[in-house]
Amino acid sequence: MVGVCLTFDNGPEPGVTPGVLDVLARRRIAATFFLVGEKLRDPAARACAERAKAEGHAIGNHTLTHGEPLGRRGAEEAVAEIAETDALLGALHGPDRLFRPNGGGGRLGPHLLNRAAADHLVAHRHTVWLWNAVPGDFRDPEGWVATALAMLRAQRETTLLVLHDLPNGAMRHLDRFLGEAADAGAVFGAPPPEDCVPLRRGVPQPGFERFVSEA
Repeated sequence: MVGVCLTFDNGPEPGVTPGVLDVLARRRIAATFFLVGEKLRDPAARACAERAKAEGHAIGNHTLTHGEPLGRRGAEEAVAEIAETDALLGALHGPDRLFRPNGGGGRLGPHLLNRAAADHLVAHRHTVWLWNAVPGDFRDPEGWVATALAMLRAQRETTLLVLHDLPNGAMRHLDRFLGEAADAGAVFGAPPPEDCVPLRRGVPQPGFERFVSEA
């Protein structure tokens, strides 16, 4: 297996995220958490995000509501999904101002961004992280570990893995997954592969336009 860049979407969840952080701390693994902005209005959820940052994990923007992908929204609404979350994140943001669009089940394509959203991300010097492995823990909380391990085995380069710290029971298996993956040779803490970062500090990279809808 190759390097793994571990990420978590759709939190923070006060009933789940602390357990995830406990597992990562025991295994000394750094991850990146892409947060749904509206959840940060809950002080308990914000405390989870602050703990994650304090423990060395990176924090990113995963839209305000995680509703329809931004490429299917109007210009003003799409920009607000990004900008309002940035405001809620505040000092939780790192220097790269990370952003991950929601894909509607892990799909990639021009539905991820519309032109207004893309222009906003460029203007505000965001870095966009996509993905190349989504094992579906959000829909298969008991079986996702086997799927994730198979995805790691199939990758020939760094795996940018997306898990979800959601209250569906899937994260009860996180420690087992990390152990089995490490036993099979996975090395956690890798940087994201270049083809999963189509925008870097506001500078479009090759292929960025493939994720922007002009409709």
